[in-house]
Amino acid sequence: MDLLKKLEDLSKRYEIVNQEVQDPNLAKDQKKYRETMREHGHLSELMACYDEYKKVLSGTKDAQEMITNEDDHELKEMAREELKLLEDRQPKLEEEIKLKLIPPDPLEEKNIILEIRSAAGGDEASLFVRDLWEMYMHLSERKGWKTETMEAQETEVGGFNKIVTSISGTFVYGTLRWESGVHRVQRVPQTESQGRLQTSTATVAVLPEAEETEIN
Repeated sequence: MDLLKKLEDLSKRYEIVNQEVQDPNLAKDQKKYRETMREHGHLSELMACYDEYKKVLSGTKDAQEMITNEDDHELKEMAREELKLLEDRQPKLEEEIKLKLIPPDPLEEKNIILEIRSAAGGDEASLFVRDLWEMYMHLSERKGWKTETMEAQETEVGGFNKIVTSISGTFVYGTLRWESGVHRVQRVPQTESQGRLQTSTATVAVLPEAEETEIN
């Protein structure tokens, strides 16, 4: 793939999308609005990398010319130092650009329903569910996400057999999607008076919110 050619093509697409987001009529179609804004955000990041990439290539060329043509020893050394910095930066920047060329998954921006259930471990598992839930709530607070508990089945020891919470905000599903699955903890439980280790498990489900659909 010719990286420069690909970036140049995307810069032309960026100009088109930039005009689209300035159209006041765009907001009338919410689906198109979301898709256009998602593409605009993706291309904006790429264009910032593209600008830096062009500067690196231009700087590399200038430094090489100075090393070849300059008679002043001190200026040559400065050019060599600059060239080394640019040559170190170029492959890292190219890898960064290649990763950003992958279009974002539309699901990653969705809000979620977080469901945590106790599995093996009895009362201790319910306490583990509480610990997991509190951890996700602390993360949500730090991220500025909005949370709302939809269902909670409390246990006598202060844990939860099941708790369901909606979380809304920026890039929620993209951040938490890999949390789905069985979580395991091995510790001396609060419910154990003999000080013996116990293994407890809980299941976490991270479900992207479905979009509203009109049916005729």
